Amino acid sequence: MTLPQKAFSLLQYPLPHHAISRLTGTFAQSEAPWLKNMLIKAFIKRFNVDMSQALEPDPTAYANFNAFFTRALKADARPLGQGILSPADGSLSRHGRLQAGQLVQAKGHTYSAQSLLGGDAALAEEFMGGSFATVYLSPRDYHRVHMPMTGTLREMIYVPGRIFSVNKATASYVPNLFARNERLVCIFDSEHGPFAMVLVGAMVVAAIETVWSGQVTPLAGVPQRTRFDNTITLKRGEEMGLFKLGSTVVMCFAKPVAFSNPATREDYRPEAMVQMGQTLGDFPPAPPIA
Repeated sequence: MTLPQKAFSLLQYPLPHHAISRLTGTFAQSEAPWLKNMLIKAFIKRFNVDMSQALEPDPTAYANFNAFFTRALKADARPLGQGILSPADGSLSRHGRLQAGQLVQAKGHTYSAQSLLGGDAALAEEFMGGSFATVYLSPRDYHRVHMPMTGTLREMIYVPGRIFSVNKATASYVPNLFARNERLVCIFDSEHGPFAMVLVGAMVVAAIETVWSGQVTPLAGVPQRTRFDNTITLKRGEEMGLFKLGSTVVMCFAKPVAFSNPATREDYRPEAMVQMGQTLGDFPPAPPIA
């Protein structure tokens, strides 16, 4: 890692993460035409955002910056592939097996499934021997999150924490980054066993929403756990939530997953770019009974 990246990571430790994010959220919610149009146009230029895919391509038509940032896409913009789908646009920063209950954060850094999922050892045990995948959403990406496979919501766990910036630099330097930041853990049951979708907050992420509860964060820093009675089932590819400003989705699967790109028939490399609905992999068939 370069010296500027290291300095960028170190400088974040003393910053008032939540205060900065809430202040940013106030500007992002402003409906003053001059302010919201200035912010949106500057953002499109800075990050080269492709508005041709947006359901509403006119930048000035959005009520505020958050409405623009969480914009919907045209119905045919993200066709669904086969198997397990990418839940979002972004970088498939890391993926693989859960070795001894550990996930890879970056080269030389691992963290535990138990800490990621809020400290519940019994819950983490359900994913031992399974697989994980981490998708990082950059500022220019589509920021709605969709289901990688069909699942029935079992529970939702809000885990308070810091909100370090989430990018390659901080992932390479800040230990336990994804288990350290504020996050929303969503546990689903499926025909292939349970899977977890963890929506990780980050600096200037003003809120995380789900389709079943609306805006969930920010909360007052108190852990919350909500259980559901098999009443909410979301289909593969269906929207499940969104970030108001961007971050990361970490998925855990109870069974091993073979992650491969169907276009090349090769395993995905770290930092591969993916789009929502793109095939990430599938569950290998069970070996025949001798």
